[in-house]
Amino acid sequence: MSAATRTRRNDHAGRGASVLVAGLASAFGVVLLQVTSMIGTIVSASGMTDVGAVRTALDLVAFLFIAIAVYVSAIVTTNTVATIIAGRTRTIALMRLIGSSARAQRRVVATDGLTVGAIGAVAGALIGTLLSFAGLRMLVATGVLPDLDYTLIEPLLALPVAVVVLSTWAAAWVGSRRVLGVSPMQAVGAAEERSREDTVRRPARTVIAVLLMGAGILLLAGGVVVGQVAPEGVLLGLLGGILSFSGLVLGSHLIMPPILALAGRVLGGSAPARLAAANAQRHPERSARATIGLVIGVTLITMFAVAGSTFEVMMQRTMEDPVLQAAISETVATSLAVISVLVGFSALIAAVGMVNNLAQSVLQRSREIGLLRALGFTATQVRWMILAESLQMAAAAVAFGLVLGVFYGWAAAQSLFGAVTMGGLTAPAVPWLLVVGCVVGTVLLAVAATLVPARRAVSVAPVTALAAA
Repeated sequence: MSAATRTRRNDHAGRGASVLVAGLASAFGVVLLQVTSMIGTIVSASGMTDVGAVRTALDLVAFLFIAIAVYVSAIVTTNTVATIIAGRTRTIALMRLIGSSARAQRRVVATDGLTVGAIGAVAGALIGTLLSFAGLRMLVATGVLPDLDYTLIEPLLALPVAVVVLSTWAAAWVGSRRVLGVSPMQAVGAAEERSREDTVRRPARTVIAVLLMGAGILLLAGGVVVGQVAPEGVLLGLLGGILSFSGLVLGSHLIMPPILALAGRVLGGSAPARLAAANAQRHPERSARATIGLVIGVTLITMFAVAGSTFEVMMQRTMEDPVLQAAISETVATSLAVISVLVGFSALIAAVGMVNNLAQSVLQRSREIGLLRALGFTATQVRWMILAESLQMAAAAVAFGLVLGVFYGWAAAQSLFGAVTMGGLTAPAVPWLLVVGCVVGTVLLAVAATLVPARRAVSVAPVTALAAA
């Protein structure tokens, strides 16, 4: 396969994934607002007083989860663009060599991101509306919902579409910043990711990440303390969570590779497993990009589940009435089920990002895989190496996400409900069914993520891959 062909396949795959991510985020936002509108219509028809307050509360909840989905999709898009740029380094350098400026090349990438975002957002909004309409008709026909005058199309639906387009464009602009570092002299070499040494030599980014994490942890601790006497402690905790997690994302190129290395050791000492573990250390930025989105998804799901379960324990400890305790447990379980579905959508977006980054990585390493085949690696060993990479990425992301989710969930419960229960600090309550579900989901995702990349990797003849420039 020629370098030009690899570049085109790389770009098309990246655009396809970005369109899918933008479409998922847009469809999620549109459907969530339409469901909120349906609930508001039912509440209005019931004759309940203060309908406006109920509708406002529903809208706030909807916008919260839309913001989470957009945040995750922006990170996935940023990482996808950065991965594509890493594979196009030589092409960009050639353009620089014939007179094009780095800023002009970056504008091309950003404009492409705007186009991709617009296509994905509009398509997602249309598909989401069709799904909402079909679901509403089915629920009304079966008697689950009353036959009322529901309004699915309203001006507010333009908001998630516009937010997705803008966030995709901004993510493409941020992800394309690597273009500024491409020099014309790189046209004579192969395109590759930054090495571990190059990644570590970025003191400004490391310092900012450490400062954000440190300030965030202090604010989280302050939120827990204040939360024991006043519910306003959750405001400190919220700010601390945002700052500390932003620091984790910014410093993921230093945090994730060691965790990936530990996960890689569990896979055994075979040659494919050792190569898979070494790849995480060799190109830490690529490894971090492939896993951090999934870490975010797992963290969000775990955080809400642990916060709800910990709150349940805190409330039951202060109440002696078994009937009231059972009612609280049922309410918490129902709320967690709904929240898990909503946050799970963000995890789905993150999973798409991990699959795409793995596919991009395999496309970029055609020569390396061809060399392995020439040295005696069988097609089965190549497939196992790619599966091992996927398994260690998913396992590392789930393990790290579970730890973060338990911590953030416990801090949220203490800062928000500590003053209500007045029972002092409570150990975090971990729903183990969630842990089992994450592990099973990890295995399924890891296997599914390798199907297309593995087929591409073994379809190229060793001589062809080695001859590619």
